[in-house]
Amino acid sequence: MAEARTVPGLRRGSTAAGPLADRARASGPFVTRTERTRYLVTVAVLAVVGLAATAGILLWGNEATPGSRAFWLIAGMRVDAIGVIALVALCHAFATVSFHTATGNRIITPSIMGFEALYVAVQTAAVYALGAAGVAVVSGTGPFLAQAALMVVLATALYSWLLSRPYGSMHLMLLVGVVLGGGLAALSTFMQRLLDPNSFDVLSARLFGNISNARTEYVAVAAPIVVVVCLLLWLRSRRMNVVALGADVSTNLGLSHRRELMGTLLLVSVLMAMTTALVGPMTFLGFLVATLAYSITDTYDHRLVLPVAALAGYAVLASAYFVLRHVFYAGGAVTVVIELVGGITFLIVVMRKGRL
Repeated sequence: MAEARTVPGLRRGSTAAGPLADRARASGPFVTRTERTRYLVTVAVLAVVGLAATAGILLWGNEATPGSRAFWLIAGMRVDAIGVIALVALCHAFATVSFHTATGNRIITPSIMGFEALYVAVQTAAVYALGAAGVAVVSGTGPFLAQAALMVVLATALYSWLLSRPYGSMHLMLLVGVVLGGGLAALSTFMQRLLDPNSFDVLSARLFGNISNARTEYVAVAAPIVVVVCLLLWLRSRRMNVVALGADVSTNLGLSHRRELMGTLLLVSVLMAMTTALVGPMTFLGFLVATLAYSITDTYDHRLVLPVAALAGYAVLASAYFVLRHVFYAGGAVTVVIELVGGITFLIVVMRKGRL
């Protein structure tokens, strides 16, 4: 009678097929079926919340006869806001999760690179030079694309210059980004001090992140770009899984770590440029939804984390927009609430970790 062969690392008395199947299952993004089920339930819940918030935005307060021309006209006007919310959620979710992977730090956000400071500087300079009429100069599809292109070009120049040098490193790049952002913010504040009250009021409305800042023509231009970039990031998920292991491991596995970093950061810069030029600064939205995605999914696989982050971003932003606009009639306060909740979440995470 032949002796039963034992497989190293398996429990005594187990057959080879069962433990080997368990071991193969453990090597995937989920260790157990319970975790996989929880992930699917989470996605379903976020989808239901997002759909409920969307229905509320479209239908709440629409007093026209259902199915009438006036009813669909009002609903059509609200569709633009939903499109903006979806684009902003996609941009911040994909950009922040990818940026966290590239930098190896889940605390800092892409805003640290000075995108928002550059947006504020461009808007302030236009009003400072031309007065209140300067807002019209930086409005429209052409100026929108010009602002976004300027942000991408400067960010790409910063990445390629610092990461390609012998002494270049991610920490140095982040430090330079902080310094440049602080300098632009100081310059913007100086110019704002010299504005007359009327021009300052007009400028303040542009500098405050608001869903209403986006125009229909902006959405039509930004949507294809955002969708393509998000798709590219999702297709790079397996590479980002390797990059997350660190420079030494990814290099030993045959991946050019520096090239992957520059490619990811370039795509991140495009997303951040789009959302900042579209609605203005939203510093903590990306951090909030990325933190939610990490805690909900509890997996390393970016193919699973990125969609959940986007769903969470849409659910949070759409719910906040619906409640504040149609219940409290304070639609402009959406950014305030998001920044407040995101800032509190940031402090809690930092204090729990005890470090940046």
